Amino acid sequence: MRRDTIRVAGASGFWGDSSIAVPQLLRADDLDYIVFDYLAEITMSIMARARAKDASLGYATDFVSTIARHARAISERKIKIISNAGGVNPRACARALEAKLTEACVKMKIAVVLGDDLLDRAAEFRAAGTREMFSGAEMPENLWSINAYLGAGPIAAALVQGADLVITGRCVDSAVTLGACIHAFGWRADEFDHLAAGSLAGHILECGAQATGGLHTDWEQTGDWADIGYPIADIGPDGSFVLSKPPDTGGLVNFATVAEQMLYEIGDPRAYVLPDVTCDFSGVRIDEIGPDRVRVSNAKGRAPTDTYKVSATYQDGYRVGAYLAIGGIDAARKADKVADAVIRRCGIILKATNAAPYTETSVEVLGAEASYGPHSRARAAREVVLKLAAKHPDPKPLELMVRELTSSGTSMSPGITGMGGNRAKVSPVVRLFSCLVPKHKVPIAIEMEGMQMPFSNSENGPRTVPKDAASDSCFETHAAHAPQDEEVGVASQSPQDEGGTTVPLIALAWARSGDKGNNSNIGVIARKPEYLPIIRRALTTDAVANFFAHHLDGKTSEPVARFDVPGIGAINFVLHDVLGGGGIASLRNDPQGKGFAQMLLDFPVPVDRKFAAELASRIDP
Repeated sequence: MRRDTIRVAGASGFWGDSSIAVPQLLRADDLDYIVFDYLAEITMSIMARARAKDASLGYATDFVSTIARHARAISERKIKIISNAGGVNPRACARALEAKLTEACVKMKIAVVLGDDLLDRAAEFRAAGTREMFSGAEMPENLWSINAYLGAGPIAAALVQGADLVITGRCVDSAVTLGACIHAFGWRADEFDHLAAGSLAGHILECGAQATGGLHTDWEQTGDWADIGYPIADIGPDGSFVLSKPPDTGGLVNFATVAEQMLYEIGDPRAYVLPDVTCDFSGVRIDEIGPDRVRVSNAKGRAPTDTYKVSATYQDGYRVGAYLAIGGIDAARKADKVADAVIRRCGIILKATNAAPYTETSVEVLGAEASYGPHSRARAAREVVLKLAAKHPDPKPLELMVRELTSSGTSMSPGITGMGGNRAKVSPVVRLFSCLVPKHKVPIAIEMEGMQMPFSNSENGPRTVPKDAASDSCFETHAAHAPQDEEVGVASQSPQDEGGTTVPLIALAWARSGDKGNNSNIGVIARKPEYLPIIRRALTTDAVANFFAHHLDGKTSEPVARFDVPGIGAINFVLHDVLGGGGIASLRNDPQGKGFAQMLLDFPVPVDRKFAAELASRIDP
């Protein structure tokens, strides 16, 4: 089936996203699809624990309630729904939704994509010598979850079978949109440019309002957040699309908001590896064509690999993080002394009882710019929050730490005003294990109306392995781009040079950061083309590594990789092993590097004084 265009709206970027999206999007005209993305690695482990306690759980319960509330409007307008809300239990998700639809007297054909859940085959993969794709570590025992990132093919096949609503387990975030494109436009499996373009549309939509002003560098320009508009993409048969948002909503759609989202959580933009295609976003064009309307085009693609990326989660001991508010003169120094005293006291008690010491501790003084390390400007703060965290194989030593930190309220610093909410609770440390599994070893099926239909990648055409694709990781980096510092027009002065000064990076660029596992990326987009050479000269890999040295673990020989994105005048940085383990395995207040871009935007960029004067309006007084 061929269509001129399809209209796809993104209603969710994670499990727990706002409930305003669907009713708002239903006010928009001519929607064909609404897509929902719910899953992250930690979400999968949470769902796996829920399923272990109750076989009827393990999916995004708010998806069921959302669709049930709006089912009649969705059905009457013949809008198709695609979501990975199934988590680790897509059948249970479908059953729960069917029950709600029956209560509402609404009939919708629900298809379930099965095959991503490989937990029952963990022993098979372990026996085959499966290794972690980054560290080479052996597969651990007692996995909580193990899921393959499936692609868009089975979603498209379910739509061909007449599904009104498609529920998947783990699939690539962008696949919920790409599946709709494949179905609508009849794209073949070897039309790689089209598949890359559809994947880019999905990548822009997958985080909800992040594409429409959420997290934007110029946040004061993004309108009313109370009713921020969720994204809508009008996608053409060549994969190019126009991004917008519902009328009369807050937020902002312009070059910068879309460019920031394009670089969010990717590695090498020339090799963004997905199950259906290896994408090259380096030459993508983003053009403003009207108020809150941006056209995105020129994505390129190559053949995918013959493996799926598989992510497993497992428990590795326990953790706790507790907060303590402290006010008054020298609040930061008070917090440091409290933390030191509590950690040493606990160490003495553990030693006296022959208990093992903490495997890791973390002290952050929030309000004194702890995450900035040596770049902090706020050590004189008069109100701070001490965050004290630790890990241990046994939960009891962590309960000890919470107790001893609580005792500081009467025995340590003056100005302690509260414990930051409820008393901290000990929780498991959940770690991520990523590996590759050949696609032919992952059988996929589509289940609808009591019938199960097998799906094979071969049904969609030839699959070949690109010679230059090293892995299936959506965040893996390949050969670093060589610097091109010979570019003309680059300011040569350093801050100490006669006639030279510096401006903060934010005067020259927009930026956003994200995470995958223990790595973080920072996309930096020049505000004007002539700024890019200046930015590139200042932001070398060594400069960025030095700026974030207090977060890097120091074990990686090349901790920072830099990639050019000439189509939008940008640079993408990938910082390796920088998040203290990442996700719930990290003790940090920012375990996903969400604040890294904000820190880098303060980086002093050398320029001459005349140029600095021209930028003065962008620099805070």
